Amino acid sequence: MSGLDATVAARQLRKTFPSPTGGVIRAVSDISLTIRRGELTALVGPDGAGKTTLMRMLAGLLTPDSGSLHVLDVDVTRSPQTVQDRISYMPQRFGLYEDLSVQENLDLYADLHGVPRNVRRERFKRMLDMTDMTRFIDRPAGKLSGGMKQKLGLACTLVRPPELLLLDEPSVGVDPLSRRDLWKIVQQLVDDEGLSVIVSTAYMDEAGRCAQVYVMHEGRLLAQGTPASLRKDASGLTYTATPPEGMPARDLQARLIDAGALIIDAVPRGGAVSFIRQPDADEAHLSTLLQDAHPEPREEALEDAFMMLLRSQQTSARRQGTARAGMQVHGTPKQVARDDIQGAAPVIVVRDLVRKFGDFTAVARTSFDVARGEIFGLLGPNGAGKTTTFRMLCGLLPATSGHLEVAGVDLRTARAQARARIGYVSQKFALYGNLTVRENLEFFGGAYGLRGDALRRRIDDTIAQFDLDPAATSGILPGGYKQRLAMAAGVLHEPDILFLDEPTSGIDPLARRAFWRTITALAQSGVTIVVTTHFMEEAEYCDRIAIQDAGELLALGTPQDVRAQAGGSAGADMNSAFIAIVEQERAKRHRPSVGAAS
Repeated sequence: MSGLDATVAARQLRKTFPSPTGGVIRAVSDISLTIRRGELTALVGPDGAGKTTLMRMLAGLLTPDSGSLHVLDVDVTRSPQTVQDRISYMPQRFGLYEDLSVQENLDLYADLHGVPRNVRRERFKRMLDMTDMTRFIDRPAGKLSGGMKQKLGLACTLVRPPELLLLDEPSVGVDPLSRRDLWKIVQQLVDDEGLSVIVSTAYMDEAGRCAQVYVMHEGRLLAQGTPASLRKDASGLTYTATPPEGMPARDLQARLIDAGALIIDAVPRGGAVSFIRQPDADEAHLSTLLQDAHPEPREEALEDAFMMLLRSQQTSARRQGTARAGMQVHGTPKQVARDDIQGAAPVIVVRDLVRKFGDFTAVARTSFDVARGEIFGLLGPNGAGKTTTFRMLCGLLPATSGHLEVAGVDLRTARAQARARIGYVSQKFALYGNLTVRENLEFFGGAYGLRGDALRRRIDDTIAQFDLDPAATSGILPGGYKQRLAMAAGVLHEPDILFLDEPTSGIDPLARRAFWRTITALAQSGVTIVVTTHFMEEAEYCDRIAIQDAGELLALGTPQDVRAQAGGSAGADMNSAFIAIVEQERAKRHRPSVGAAS
C-alpha cells in the first residue's frame, strides 16, 4: 500500500515502561500494521493489551522505544507537533470543565486549538446538530448525563476538522441509546467527510461496524482483517443451547464454561446459551455435558472469533506457566436449593420510593421486591435515576419518602445496622492504589470488624477465590484485576446482599465472563445480587430486571418478560428491547394529551 493510501504505517513498534517491582513492562511489542485512509478501524483486546499505549503513540504523546511510525505520512517520532496539528484525539477520560456550560467548553477548546473566529459558528452548529445538543448549550457540563458528556467530549474534540480521529473506548460507561448515538455520529463523519477513524473498544458489535479489526494481546498483534474474515475461524463451532424448563440460562452457562476441555466460551443470550465448542470436542462427552439442553447450530459472530483467540492465548500461557488462571469459583459456600430461595421472604422491599433534589424528582414512586439468592438488574439510560435508587438501597443516600427495607431492616431508621450485612462494589475503583492487594484487604476487613485469625483466613480464601497476587500494588493493576480486587473487598465479610454498580464497565469480554461466573456462584450460594450495567448482554444473567428512565419504572420482570413487553419475541436481542422500551415511553411522555389546544 502506498503512503498516500495509508493513514498509519507502523513497523516493529515497541514501547516499554519500568515495572514498580523491577524490570520492564512490554506494553507494545514488535507491532507492524498499515491502516487505510478514509476508513473506520478498530483496535480490540483484553485489559493490558496495549491499545491505549498504541493510541498515545499514534497521537505523538508517547515516543516509541524502537521501530518506525508514520501518521499521515509524517514521522511522528520526529515531528509529533505536526501530527497533533492534523489529528484529534479523545482519550478515555476526556477533560471537560464541569463548571462551564456546553457553549463555554466548545469556546475553550476552539481557543486551545486556534480555530479562527470566522469558521467557529458553522463548525459549532455542525457539532451541536450532529450531537443533538443545541438545546443544552447553556447547561453546565457537570449537569449532563454520562452519555451527553461523551457526546460533548466528542464535539470538543472535533471543533477543529481533523484528518484522523482517534477514539479510545468512547462508549465506556454509557447506555445503549447514547452508544447508538455516538456511533451514528462517527459513521456520519466517515461517510460525509471521508474522515479516517481509529477506535479502541470493548464491544464486539462496535468492532463489527469497522472496515478493519486489529486484535491485540499483551502488546502483540494476534490477528487482523475484516470482521467477515475473522469470523470464519469460528465457522461450524457455534451453537445455541436451550436449558430445560426451570433452569436459569446462567446455570447452564456456568456448567458449560467450567468444562474448558469441551467448551471455548458460553454466554446467556435470549433465554438460551450461546456457546462455542472445541474443534476436537468428543460428541459423547459433549452430549453428557449438555444433558437435556437442546443445542442448535447458529451463525458465528465476531465475538466468537475474538473469544477463540483469547482462550487460545490463555491456554498457551498456562502451559508455559506465564499466566494466572483467571478468576476462580472454588471456595464459595455450599449451593442453596432454588426452591428454598424462592420460597423465602424477600430480602429487599421497596414501596413507593421517592427521592427529590430540591424541585427535581430523581426517583418517582418506585416499588419492587428482591428475593434471597436472586440476581436483580437495575437498568436505564444515563441520568435515568438508577444510580440514585442504587445508592438508597445501599444506605448511602436517604429516601425523601416511601418504604425501603434491606435485610429485614428499615433503612430510614437503621441504616448502619443494614450496612453491616451488605457488600458494595462501586463503578470507579475506590481502593487505595498505593497499597498492595493484601494491605487493601486487611484495611477493608478491619473496617468490616474482622480481626486476627478470622481476618487472615478470609483474606487467604478471597485471594485464592479471585486469583489475586497479594504482593501486587493495587494502583497499577489492569482494569480487570482492579475490579477483581474491588469484588474481593466487597465479599470479604461474607455479606447477605452484594450491590454491584457497573462492575464490568471498561473491562474486556474475557474478564467479564470470569466476573459473572463468580457472581453466579455467589447467587447459587444464597447471596442476593443487585447490579447495574450498561452491557445489555449482562441482563441475561439476571433473574429479573427493572428498567428506569426519568426516575420512573418502565419495566419489571424476567428478561423474557421485558423482551415481550418491547414487542419482540422471548428470544429477541436485549439491547434492542431496552432501546424499544425507553423510546416507547419517551414518545408517550412527549405525545400531546387528548383534547389539548392546538
